[in-house]
Amino acid sequence: MAEAVTEARRGTEVEERLIGTASGPTGGPILLCVAGIHGNEPAGVHALRRVLAALDGRLDKLEGSIVALAGNLAALEAGRRFVDRDLNRAWTRARLEQLRSNRAAGESVEDHEQVELLDAIEAVLHRAGGPVFALDLHTTSGPGGIFSVFTDSLPHRAFAKELPVPMIFGLEELVDGTLLNLLSENGVVALTVETGQHDEPDAIDRAEAAIWIAIVSSGVLPERSVPEVIAARALLHRDAGHLPRAFEMRHKRDVVDGDGFVMKPGYSNFQPVQAGDLIAEDAEGQVGISEPGRLLMPLYQEQGEDGFFLVREFPAFWMGVSHVMRRAGLSPFAFWLPGVKRVTGSPDEVIVNKRIASFFARQLFHLLGFRQLEDAGSSLVMRRRRFDEGRYLRELPVPTSLETPPGLD
Repeated sequence: MAEAVTEARRGTEVEERLIGTASGPTGGPILLCVAGIHGNEPAGVHALRRVLAALDGRLDKLEGSIVALAGNLAALEAGRRFVDRDLNRAWTRARLEQLRSNRAAGESVEDHEQVELLDAIEAVLHRAGGPVFALDLHTTSGPGGIFSVFTDSLPHRAFAKELPVPMIFGLEELVDGTLLNLLSENGVVALTVETGQHDEPDAIDRAEAAIWIAIVSSGVLPERSVPEVIAARALLHRDAGHLPRAFEMRHKRDVVDGDGFVMKPGYSNFQPVQAGDLIAEDAEGQVGISEPGRLLMPLYQEQGEDGFFLVREFPAFWMGVSHVMRRAGLSPFAFWLPGVKRVTGSPDEVIVNKRIASFFARQLFHLLGFRQLEDAGSSLVMRRRRFDEGRYLRELPVPTSLETPPGLD
C-alpha cells in the first residue's frame, strides 16, 4: 500500500492503454472500467490491477467480462492532472468529430490520448451483445469521503444505488464534456466514483471495493463467487454511512487563467458551510458562499477548472417521488404544462418560461427526468434524459457507437 502511494506521488507508469481483461466462457454483460483519466489520480489503476489479479483463478465462473483501461498515459507518467488540456472536459460530439477528421489531431498530447482511448472504448462497444456498464474511477485534491456521480436516468440511478455512498445529482448540468456524459448518452450504464484524496492509501481500497460491488451488480460475476463483496460493502459503509444518501448540485465556482483563485486551507468534502462564509480568495478579493450547503471537491492542486462545488441534501422522499413519476411514464405530460414549449426539431427539449412556470420549473422537470441545458434568466432550456423509462429497468439498453449521434427512441 505505501509503495502504491509513493508511486502515485512520483508518477505512475502504465505501458499500455489496456490494463487487463477478464472474460468468462460465454457472452454476457461487460463492465468497462476507466482509471487515470486525470494523471494525478492513479488510485483506480492500482485497484484494477489488484482486482484483475484476484479474478485470475475464477474466470470459469464469470458470466460476462471486465475490461480495464488507463485514461491518460502521459499524464499518469508525469503525475499531473493533464499535460496540455483536461482529458475529461472534451468528450463532446463536436470535439470527437474534429478528432476523427484529423482537424485537431496532433495539436496536444491529450489529442493523441483521447483518440486512442476512444478507439479502445469503441472496440468494447462494438463487441457488446448486451448491456455495458462503466466505472470511471477518480480521486479529489481535497480530503474526506467517497461519492458517486451519474446522469440521472433510471438504470444509472439503480446502478449507483448499489454502492453505499452518497449519490450526487446534477453534475452534468454544471460540467460539460465528461466521458461519463458521453457514455450515458449512448446507452452505457455509467457511473463516476470519487474514492478519496489523491495520495490517500484508503482511496485505493475504496476504489477496489467499488469495483467488486460493480462486478456483482452488473452481473459479470454472481455474488456467491465474490466473497470480497461483503468486506467491500462494509468498508464503504464505514467511510460514508454517516452522510446523507443523496445530494443535489447547487453551484460551481469556475476557475479561469489569471483570476487568482486560491482555496483557503482546511476544507474537506461534505463540510457544512453557511451563506456568507469566506472560503477562498481571487484577484478581486474574498470568495464567499451564497447559500447554506456542503462543499464538494475544494481545489487544492495546481491544475483544475473547478474551484469548488456546493451541494445540498436531496431527501429520500423526493427520490422516491421521482422514481414513481418516471416509472409511471409521466414525463410527456411536461410538454403540455403552461409556460412550456417544445424546441423546434428537438422532440425531447423544451423552453420553460420561468415567469409563468415559476412554481414548478426546474424542480418538477428534474423529478420528471429532464436535465437543464441552459438558464437564460427568464427561461430554462430542459431536455428529457435518454433511457429514463421503466422498460429500461426490465431490459437494459444496448449501447451505440460513440461515432454516431444517438437516435431517438
